[in-house]
Amino acid sequence: MPEQMRAWAVKVPAPIESDPCPLQLVKKPVPTPAPGEVLVQVLACGVCHTDLHVTEGDLPVHQPEVTPGHEIVGRVVASGVSTQRFAIGDRIGIPWFRHACGVCRYCRSGHENLCPHSLYTGWDHDGGYAEYVTVPEGFAYRIPARFKDVEAAPLLCAGIIGYRALLRANVPAGGRLGLYGFGGSAHLAAQLAIKQGIEVHVFTRGKDAQKFALELGCASAQGAYDRAPVPLDSAIMFSPAGAMVPNALANLAPNGTLALAGIHLSDVPSLNYQDHLFHEKTVTSVESNTRRDGEEFLTLADRLGITPTVTAVPFDQADQALKRVSRGNIDGAYVLEMPS
Repeated sequence: MPEQMRAWAVKVPAPIESDPCPLQLVKKPVPTPAPGEVLVQVLACGVCHTDLHVTEGDLPVHQPEVTPGHEIVGRVVASGVSTQRFAIGDRIGIPWFRHACGVCRYCRSGHENLCPHSLYTGWDHDGGYAEYVTVPEGFAYRIPARFKDVEAAPLLCAGIIGYRALLRANVPAGGRLGLYGFGGSAHLAAQLAIKQGIEVHVFTRGKDAQKFALELGCASAQGAYDRAPVPLDSAIMFSPAGAMVPNALANLAPNGTLALAGIHLSDVPSLNYQDHLFHEKTVTSVESNTRRDGEEFLTLADRLGITPTVTAVPFDQADQALKRVSRGNIDGAYVLEMPS
């Protein structure tokens, strides 16, 4: 096992287009797995919008010079003491959700995603923009065999969060769902919804993203602030633009639900009660996920043939990939691929 590895680090949070770029390729020690952890050699790591929030400082610094990345596919190469779940050589997935205390009232009631002591990969602890990473074995997933490494990576956050958002959006059977923003998470949630007989309408600024949504089978695709072609039973806001919320609420039918799926959202403009909130409309947020969400989604993705659309990016171009994410209009998801 080498003593040093290549890793990307957020030196000082700043806009990703800054010069110098806040994300820098550095050398770090290969981490040692603590008791209950395994050491994983990274094979692929998805590039998530949350990584951009960490890099630019939208999320406060939890660990100086942290290595981002939390959609990690890799192979177990070493184990700490008191581990037994995975064997050396197993391919596993490492998600955003890294730790919960297990004893607070949220953990004990099945809402571990709300644990006040929760920790997150790529924010509280170094993540997958690196050659090696550790993970508590109880917070990792087995990857269904049919997914290639780069295909599996977006499932581990974009897919899981999209699944939880779909649950929170309370879409009725055969209902109409609006998706605001159409990147990595939305394109997976759209496929899952369509497979379940839901009519999906997309709202996004990117013309390529609109075309992509239609190719996936969505019923319509229009601008981010356009009027919906039909009243929507539910909606999910994947975009971090709070300015889109009033339009999303106005497009909801009575008794509709809007789920805000991002970890960060810019300020929401004033809402008019009659236009945006009346008729028993519901607004809910989505905070991370439970491990059960992850297990359920990976099983569904395997059985239903959910296929992530990915663009593989060489590991040493992580900064450029994150810049592309900041500019939007992405078809699917970017994934860092380690050299073979």
